[in-house]
Amino acid sequence: MISLLYACLFVIHPIHLSVSEINYSEKDKALQITSRIFLDDLEASIRNQRNNQELDVLEPGNGLTSKQVIAEYVLTHFKVELDGKTQKLNFLGFERDDPAVICYIEIENVKRFKTIKVRNDVIMDLYDDQSNIVHITYKGPVKVSGWCAISLRIC
Repeated sequence: MISLLYACLFVIHPIHLSVSEINYSEKDKALQITSRIFLDDLEASIRNQRNNQELDVLEPGNGLTSKQVIAEYVLTHFKVELDGKTQKLNFLGFERDDPAVICYIEIENVKRFKTIKVRNDVIMDLYDDQSNIVHITYKGPVKVSGWCAISLRIC
């Protein structure tokens, strides 16, 4: 019976993974970022960071909003440098897409850049097998580096 329960849990949530997409918008002169993170992993990591094992990320209470709690966490663990300069990330919001949340982030006033460095260490404090994949779409040649799995598509 216990092995059946573990098998079911493995099928429901077998891997620890986040997937982020960074797309350059020529029209808005901005990098638009979406990041999909499993909600249960995100909540567990936020609880550890805040040292509050009772925290409900979707209803945090104490005058906090879900957006505040998730933004604080994501912006601490997701960083972008363009041509060696750390960029200001604007957390626009999030939506639930069970079993995950999709976070929306933007970097404004982006013209041209030659290098991009991404650090995405969400949930890395919890799981040794956590993988954070980042896909980047940009209009021209660029050198990419970072602390996560990165793919680049040049348009």
